[in-house]
Amino acid sequence: MREVPRPGSRTSATFDAIGTRWTLTTAEPMGGELLGRVDAVVAAYDAIWSRFRDDSGVARIARGEAVDLGPTAAPLLDLLGDLRARSGGAVDPFVAASLDHLGYGADVTLRPEDGYLPAPAAVVERTGSVVRTVPPALLDVGSAGKGQLVDVVAAELAAAGHADALVDASGDLRVAGLPLRVALEHPYDPEAAIGVVEVADGAIAGSAVNRRDWSPEGGRRLHHVLDARTGRPVETIAATWVLADTAMLADALATALFFVQPESLADAYDFEYVRMRTDGVTDWSVALPGEVFR
Repeated sequence: MREVPRPGSRTSATFDAIGTRWTLTTAEPMGGELLGRVDAVVAAYDAIWSRFRDDSGVARIARGEAVDLGPTAAPLLDLLGDLRARSGGAVDPFVAASLDHLGYGADVTLRPEDGYLPAPAAVVERTGSVVRTVPPALLDVGSAGKGQLVDVVAAELAAAGHADALVDASGDLRVAGLPLRVALEHPYDPEAAIGVVEVADGAIAGSAVNRRDWSPEGGRRLHHVLDARTGRPVETIAATWVLADTAMLADALATALFFVQPESLADAYDFEYVRMRTDGVTDWSVALPGEVFR
């Protein structure tokens, strides 16, 4: 990872991690020491939470171990546990088995088995940051984990004194300092936008069925947003966007809005949203800081 000067004296650094492209942008140079710390925290997070690694913390839990997952475990698992309850099990960190069944597992064959596989009926047991599952099962925190890692990286930049900074993990953004106008990419036309919002000292995350989809030859069109109760890809919602104080919350609620109405989340969480159905109908929050094109 190295810094590249940008117009207006800003600098940026790009790297690949957890299967996506990252860009860090700051008003002042970041320096090699800070970028090294960012590399380290990203590597540590991947070593704990990646379901695509045999040696990760969640892989060890799936083999029946109790594993200390560190300080990111409590806020992440508490949030996912709450959304599991609020969605009636549609959002479930045990959806890894359902994704594996459809070919989106560690080997990413994209060759699905017949039918669909609901997530297993397992529970998370946690003592502090030590986690086990009963029965042993693989955790998938993709519905909020990328957002949490965005927050972790943003915290490293802030601790180094970068009050004006942007962390961009392929569209999941954490903004500090100057507000940023963000276009909402149309899920069926990557050259078009369905709206524009302003993000100021907060985060935005989006999810869309076209981002990770695959169609086996002569088979079904599949994507990564599954209803964990059935293991089937969602068919009614095409894309969601959420603005919140943290990228972890924005990421998690963007997934939850595929399954639940915004009103069922509003009593617990402060957020704004845009949601587009597969028939093209779009709804959004009244206080959305931006515009949706009709």
